[in-house]
This record gives sequence, structure tokens and C-alpha cells, in this order.
Amino acid sequence: MTQTLSRLVADPGDAIPILSVTPETWPRVEASLPGPQAAYARATEFAPKAGRIALLPAADGRLGRILFGLGDGSDPLIAGKLPGALPPGTYRFVAADGFDDGAAALAWLLGSYRFARYREAGAERPALVVPEGADGPAIARIAEAVARGRDLVNTPANDLGPAEIEAAVRAVAERHGATVSVVTGDDLAAGFPLVHTVGAASPRAARLIDLSWGPTDAPRVTLVGKGVAFDTGGLDIKPSSGMLLMKKDMGGAAAALAVADMVMGSGLNLRLRLIVPAVENAISGSAFRPGDVIRSRAGLTVEIGNTDAEGRLILADALALAEADRPDLLLDFATLTGAARVALGPDLPAFFTEDEALAAAVSEAGIAVADPVWRLPLHKPYASLLESKVADLNNVSGGPFAGAITAALFLRRFAPGTRAHVHFDLYGWNPSTKPGRPEGGEVQTARLVHALLAQRYPKA
Repeated sequence: MTQTLSRLVADPGDAIPILSVTPETWPRVEASLPGPQAAYARATEFAPKAGRIALLPAADGRLGRILFGLGDGSDPLIAGKLPGALPPGTYRFVAADGFDDGAAALAWLLGSYRFARYREAGAERPALVVPEGADGPAIARIAEAVARGRDLVNTPANDLGPAEIEAAVRAVAERHGATVSVVTGDDLAAGFPLVHTVGAASPRAARLIDLSWGPTDAPRVTLVGKGVAFDTGGLDIKPSSGMLLMKKDMGGAAAALAVADMVMGSGLNLRLRLIVPAVENAISGSAFRPGDVIRSRAGLTVEIGNTDAEGRLILADALALAEADRPDLLLDFATLTGAARVALGPDLPAFFTEDEALAAAVSEAGIAVADPVWRLPLHKPYASLLESKVADLNNVSGGPFAGAITAALFLRRFAPGTRAHVHFDLYGWNPSTKPGRPEGGEVQTARLVHALLAQRYPKA
């Protein structure tokens, strides 16, 4: 994969300063500027609104300093606007009251990302001096893991199928000394029948990818990521408009892999397991059909009410595998339902858990690192909507209501003994560019989960 990020560098001594200002601090900052620069700011009508930028000249005509408006501070990633708006060069943040320049450095890197696999990335990205007291290598590790995940989501399905998802997991494993085992193709039929069923129509063999890392006596954390490389909808085929972004249907796997990359790079004190069922939901004479009944790895029989609800099927087998290991914490990531998007929009992933303390910790971590989520209820009476007359349950509900909740309840049937289980239903895509969040693939919840795990299982 190829990505373009700004560089974090040591201070060369002549880095261009960036003064971040709010409506409250701007009068004081303006008064401290040299007369010509203050006059220039007034002449160009600079105001400290969020994202406003003024390039102030030095006495010799070169770029002297940058004014950057923070507004009311409501966007923690606002500094992500800077690398796309400044000319090439090396810059540094000037310390300011209430300004977290370490967080701003991460936002800068996240906003500098460009997907460059198929065309040139454009102008050279400006470089940023590592803020004093900030952990530059840690900031870079997080940004690079996000960039690798974004690359996966952005890559079209002709270049990213199940085999390429496996290759991406193996590349991360090799970087950190993890081990990987894979079950592929027809070998899935016995142990992972739902994964095998969903992937059977594609000439690109499905697989179950299983990564392990860390000391065996450490707390066990398992990540499960939905890896549907492309989703036609199967025989319940999507309209063409519904397929345009289906290269992102492996966004859950990309997010889970980004978390694993961050966790291993940080050396957290835990036993990590990453499980990715990777398939293509295609159409052929081998495709599964509405009305089919499949016996899952957990032994539950599932009636197929809709072949376009394939993600929960492959996750079901993966969760059954995960639960057998009795993890202390189980988290799954999936671009699962349109219902979650209707409820919360593209920027706010839904999450579900029965553990109240864990729910609070997830929400707090999301706010702390500007990777927000919103909890939806696991309303158990809605489980009746998944009833089947011929099997233990159906893979879809019998009506138009509560689609995200019934999907989460379906998944809970396959890991019922793990109370500390969080299911993330995410979009995996930025529909438009915002500071720190370029348009395109996004590994939503990855930074949140890494922060949560770093707090619970710090490096020994």
C-alpha cells in the first residue's frame, strides 16, 4: 500500500511558527505581533474563526508566521486542516493556553493523508516539528496505522480481495512478530460453515484469518473484523447505486487491523487475537439462496432471510471461535447496517454492549481522542423479530424496524457467554473532507479502542 503523510521532524531552528488563537486570546496575540504583521492581519480581515488561516510575511518578504483560528474549540481535529492549506516548508506550533499541541500534531498527520496508489499524491506535504513534550514516535505510529487502514478501505475490489486482506494482516503481523494461521476455501466448510457459504459464489477463495500476539498469560483481548471485500448483495442483489461504495464493506476488518497495529506497536500488556473472516459476496451458481438453512459453527441453525445480510453471518462463525477462547474483552467491528446510518449519520458509529461500565469507558475514550461513538440499546424483546419457523433464527428481522439492534442481537447469540463484548456498527467512510478526516475510507473507532486498551493494559 502507498500513502502520503506529513513528516514529524526535529526543530531545524528556522521552522515557521503557527499561532493558534481563539476569540478570547486573539486581542493579546494581535497586540504582540510586529506592527506590519498586525496591520496585514487587519487588512486581510483575519478573525479567529475555526479553520481561518493567515500567512503573515516577515520583514524580508518570506513567510514569517501563521495565524490559525480555533473558533470555539468544538472540533478537536481542527489542526488537520493545516497541512492541506499551507505551502511546503517546516512548521512548529507555538504553545498557547488550552491548546493541546500533541493532539494537534496527530490531527495534522491525519489530515495530511492522501491515497496515492493510482495517481500522484500532489504537492509535497509540509512538515511539522514534534511539539515539546509530545511522544513523536507514538503519534506517528497511530497516524501510520490509520493511513494503512484507510488505504485498505480505499482500494477497489479488483485489487483487494480475500487473499489481499490476508496479505495485509500478514504484513502487520510480520512487522510486530505476531503469528498468523489461515483456513481457506473448502476447508472452511467443516469449521466455519457460514463463512464458507457466503464466500462460495466467488472464484476468490474465502478465508478465516487468525492472528495472535503477546504473552499467553496476559489479559486476553480479541478483535473481530468483518472482511467482505465486495458485497453485491448476493442473489438479493443490490441496485447499482447500492454497490458504488461496497469496496468499503471490509471497513470493519480494516479498523480491527488498525487497532491491532497500534496495540502491537505500543507494546501493550495483553494477549491480542485478531480474527478476520474475509469473503466476497458474489453471484454465481454456487451462491447461497434466500430460504437456505445453514448450521453455524456454534451449532445454531440460521435461515437465510436475505443474502444481503451476509456480514453478520461471517461474524457469527468468527465470534463463536473467539468466545471459545474465553477472552477478557471481545470487540467486533463491522460496516453492518444502513439502519445505524439512518439513526446516527456517517460520522457517528453505533455501539452495543451489555456491560454498563464498559459502555461508559468506550464513550469516554471516544470523546477523549475525537473518535466519537453513540450507544444504542440491546433491547432483548426485539430478538423475537429474528424468529424462524424452520431454524433456530433468521439472519434478518421480519419487518423494517430496529435493523441495527436486531443485527446486534443476532451477533450476541454467537458469543452469549462473553459479557464484556462490544459490537461497533460503523460506516467506514468520510463522505466529504473535514479537518483530519479526508474524504474516503476511514477506520472509525480504531483510535478510540487503542486509547481504551492503552488505559486498561499499559505497557509493562
